[in-house]
Amino acid sequence: MGMTDPIADMLTRIRNANRVHHKDVDVLLSRLNLSIASVLKESGYINGYDVEKDNKGYQVLRVFLKYPDTKQTVITQIRRISKPGRRVYVKSDKIPTVLNGYGVAVISTSRGIMTDKEARQLNVGGEVLCYVW
Repeated sequence: MGMTDPIADMLTRIRNANRVHHKDVDVLLSRLNLSIASVLKESGYINGYDVEKDNKGYQVLRVFLKYPDTKQTVITQIRRISKPGRRVYVKSDKIPTVLNGYGVAVISTSRGIMTDKEARQLNVGGEVLCYVW
């Protein structure tokens, strides 16, 4: 049986690994997850990502988490907004700001996956995938 929401699975794996201070976490590989990881890297929330093979021979996306010191985490919260049961779409003039600009909204647009700031600059709307702060 297939997974219903692979984006929520990725965000939950990152959230759980972040809480226990793992240095990296393996996520299912897809173009969408790869694009989200790219946006998180550009925004400075993770150190990087790499495509590797797991012990069964499947390709996985390994996300390297970022910590400023031993007690703090860079990602305070990561929340899924648009879900399979309730999609959330916004127009270009209604793109939300997360924590008055301190956080990032990841948006799926017709021009690809991007942050809320990039979507405002390009004047495009789309589906709000998640908030990160």
